[in-house]
Amino acid sequence: MTGATDRPDRPDPLDDDLGWMLGIVFRGHVKAAEHALADFPGGPRGYQVLTAAANGPARNQGAIAEELGIDRTVLTYLIDDLERPGFVARRADPADRRSRLVDVTDTGRAAWEQRRRALRQVEAHLLGALTPAESATLRALLQRVACSTQATDPLRNLCEVVEQVRSDTTEPPTGARRAGRRTGAS
Repeated sequence: MTGATDRPDRPDPLDDDLGWMLGIVFRGHVKAAEHALADFPGGPRGYQVLTAAANGPARNQGAIAEELGIDRTVLTYLIDDLERPGFVARRADPADRRSRLVDVTDTGRAAWEQRRRALRQVEAHLLGALTPAESATLRALLQRVACSTQATDPLRNLCEVVEQVRSDTTEPPTGARRAGRRTGAS
């Protein structure tokens, strides 16, 4: 980080700030991924949609939108962009004729695999400060945190989550919790 190496007598408060660390890594990843996916239909978001289609059974657009946290109307445009070069195809859902399932095509799978290799190079560059064992450990830990976070998303009641976190660390005053519930503040 910054302070710990420059001034050992005075540690930098950012040295243990998870948000700061995640932000730096995230911005680096986004910048490199946008470059690697610049000519891909829909850019990084289009790649996410193709990844969802390539890694699972065919799902309807609503399920993909929820999984990726993308607005349904935006997702429609992304799927349109992926449909033009033949990366995905929509078909009627046999269980619900009003719904359309999104299937990856062979062309789409080949495009996804090629871009996945390019993104692996981006990731290797970002994790270059780590040994291969450290990189594998970081990936495993991040996967565990991501899966745990995904299981609670979309958050139906953010106030309940905040209260749970508070009760796990230090119990907040009872009146403060009641006031938040009564007013609906989050």
